[in-house]
Amino acid sequence: MNAIELLEDQHEEVKKLFKKYEGLKEGADAERQELFEKIADRLSAHATIEELYFYPSVKAARTEDKLYEAVEEHLAAKRIIADLLQMEPDSEYFDAKMKVLQESIEHHVEEEEEDLFPKVRKLLNEEQLLVLGIQMKEEFDELMEAEPRYETPMQTDAAAPL
Repeated sequence: MNAIELLEDQHEEVKKLFKKYEGLKEGADAERQELFEKIADRLSAHATIEELYFYPSVKAARTEDKLYEAVEEHLAAKRIIADLLQMEPDSEYFDAKMKVLQESIEHHVEEEEEDLFPKVRKLLNEEQLLVLGIQMKEEFDELMEAEPRYETPMQTDAAAPL
């Protein structure tokens, strides 16, 4: 799977988890917590592989502005996740923060898929995207073994460097 396909699949997976979260009934606190943890882990690992592998590999004059914006969007999402990690799902602000996180991620995904990825397809050939995708998938799988959401609060001081 090439890097862009991997990222798009991960975008779709998180989108489905947010939809599940939206469909929860009042008082389903255990399910809220479980879905939040799944979303937070996937977003944390996803942001990490983008920041470590994808963004540095595709940094060029035509992508640089989008990449700086993307790492700032990651920072905003990490700050929300860090807040949510300190809250209980029955908190009056938990659902509101989850909604803000969802909207932030939807905006980020839209910009990547509509603006950044088409530019990247012109920068990297299929073989380069495939090699990058393999690296990113291996790192993602390794990160997912360790509940990456707990690393997020330590990444909220500044946006990741490019």
